[in-house]
Amino acid sequence: MNTVKTVRELRAAVARARGEGKRIAFVPTMGNLHSGHAALVTKAAQRADFVVASIFVNPLQFGAGEDLDKYPRTLAADQERLLQAGCHLLFAPTVEEMYPDGMSVQTRVSVPHLSEGLCGASRPGHFEGVATVVSKLFNMVQPDLAVFGEKDFQQLAVIRAMVRDLNMPVQIIGEPTVRAEDGLALSSRNGYLTPEQRAAAPALYRTLSGMAEALRRGQRDYAALIAGGEAQLEAAGMRKDYLEVRHAVTLRPAQLDDRDLVVIAAAYLGNTRLIDNLYLHLETPSA
Repeated sequence: MNTVKTVRELRAAVARARGEGKRIAFVPTMGNLHSGHAALVTKAAQRADFVVASIFVNPLQFGAGEDLDKYPRTLAADQERLLQAGCHLLFAPTVEEMYPDGMSVQTRVSVPHLSEGLCGASRPGHFEGVATVVSKLFNMVQPDLAVFGEKDFQQLAVIRAMVRDLNMPVQIIGEPTVRAEDGLALSSRNGYLTPEQRAAAPALYRTLSGMAEALRRGQRDYAALIAGGEAQLEAAGMRKDYLEVRHAVTLRPAQLDDRDLVVIAAAYLGNTRLIDNLYLHLETPSA
């Protein structure tokens, strides 16, 4: 696996691969990689001949007071994990390479509606930063396909909409959330948890699982379902950011006749913000 740091080197390497008739896959990351990221790369390697990954902690998607400065940078370990997962090329640019004229004058990409509410309400400007950097990376790599984790459900919806609306010739593939044995969704931010918090963290998944099971059994009093879930999170020592039942495609609040739903949440344990979701398809519409 080669590592490059400039757009010029990246494009040259991708051009060589494409000149050999190879199908190009792309996996963008912020580094501090875990088994969930490895699963994205493995999926990419199954779908394409040449896998490009990026590691870039994007300042544009961090708000004031968020963890930009302390976000873990673990390049050497990340390179080894990417190599083992089947990555061929790593793009690890500096902020100056990505935003040569500075971020204040950077053209922005905004995806309305889907960026609003949920994480968008708690992190103003976050999805604009995500859409902007992913758009730039897609233009740099020009992949045939890109793989994203379904743990970041709203992010995946935003990226799908951006690609559709801007007619980008990139196939977007979602990869199911990778979990620890106790159900906790793998995340780079899990490393911030104390041992006591880590023991409590799976309550988020248990809460979502219980709500999803109730929906499968026919529960349609969404307000009561959410209230019960909020009580469970509070009992586990979590501070709710949001807990919702939404339509899985539009992300609007769920209606009684919706069949594709997502139970989606963000909650704090101490200062660490955890997100998770469960998608479910109901076989028959409810009355």
